[in-house]
Amino acid sequence: MIVGIVIGVAVLFVLVMFALSVRIVREYQRILLFRLGRAIGIKGPGLVLINPVTDRTTWIDLRERFLEIPHQTAITKDNATISIDFIIFYKVLDPAMSVLEVQHFAAAAQNVAATTLRSVVGDMVLDDVLSKREEMNASLRVRLDEVTERWGVKVTTVEVREVNPPAGVLEAMTRQMSAERTRRAAITEAQGQKQAAITLAEGSKQAAILSAEGERQAAILRAEGLAAGLERIYAVGRGLDRNTMQLQYLETLKNVGTAPSTKIVVPMELGGLLSGFRGWLQSEPSAALAGLATGAPSANGGPIGESSTLAAPDSSSAAALVPPTEPALSANLELADGLESADGLESADGLDLPS
Repeated sequence: MIVGIVIGVAVLFVLVMFALSVRIVREYQRILLFRLGRAIGIKGPGLVLINPVTDRTTWIDLRERFLEIPHQTAITKDNATISIDFIIFYKVLDPAMSVLEVQHFAAAAQNVAATTLRSVVGDMVLDDVLSKREEMNASLRVRLDEVTERWGVKVTTVEVREVNPPAGVLEAMTRQMSAERTRRAAITEAQGQKQAAITLAEGSKQAAILSAEGERQAAILRAEGLAAGLERIYAVGRGLDRNTMQLQYLETLKNVGTAPSTKIVVPMELGGLLSGFRGWLQSEPSAALAGLATGAPSANGGPIGESSTLAAPDSSSAAALVPPTEPALSANLELADGLESADGLESADGLDLPS
């Protein structure tokens, strides 16, 4: 009975010791084994047997992990106070150093991150902090990695999540954004007006070109039609006699006379009439001088030197001529020039000029 109890206790002890001696380590885990307080190495992954009496183990996770850094207040290079929070992603590269070199990595990393953040932000102005996130993230990662490298931990990524500037800075940023959008809207509107003006000018240019081309074609057609009409009139006019042309001339004068405006009509026959009258006036001085030398009568039938008058038919254009002396002949020449210019003359058909 006692032997059975002893054997049962022994088997139970062996089972308990075996259970305490067996460790199953996953692929992403490692065990740092301490024997009698001395680190003897990294164990795992797989089945690991230890001495539960003399050995102690520390578990290390090799997966990439993250650490949230709460809001930290920092002052920028241009003395603006801002609040920043960010996330650190890290991975254990040396399990032994991560246990032997630092007591609590998470707490140590958080404090180092806070001081590093203030150092990085203090070297940047507020505009760079707000706009150059990538540069700030890279700078934080490099500085944190320099510290955590001796702990056997690699900082892989640093991401700034939120930057909270003061209320006055936020208001100024809002006004700046509004002004910038107003400027962009004005530029966009000006560019649109420019494009519209260019398009309108091009359209006007094309319209003017087409209008000029149409006017040119119309002028050509009108000229061709006029030329054809003149040719037709010329062909018909060649077969007309003098009487028909006179009738057409009179019809034209009749049409002109129906207009309400003031008109002065000078017949075409007046030119030939005045030419004969001027020739007579030019020949009269020679005859008068010859009669004065020989005592012959003048052209009016009386002796030279007596008062005589050359009378013209009574009409609106008739004029009295002085005796054919030298001053009188000059006056007759001036009268002939006045008649030839046809100023104030309506008709000269009834003028009886000497031959």
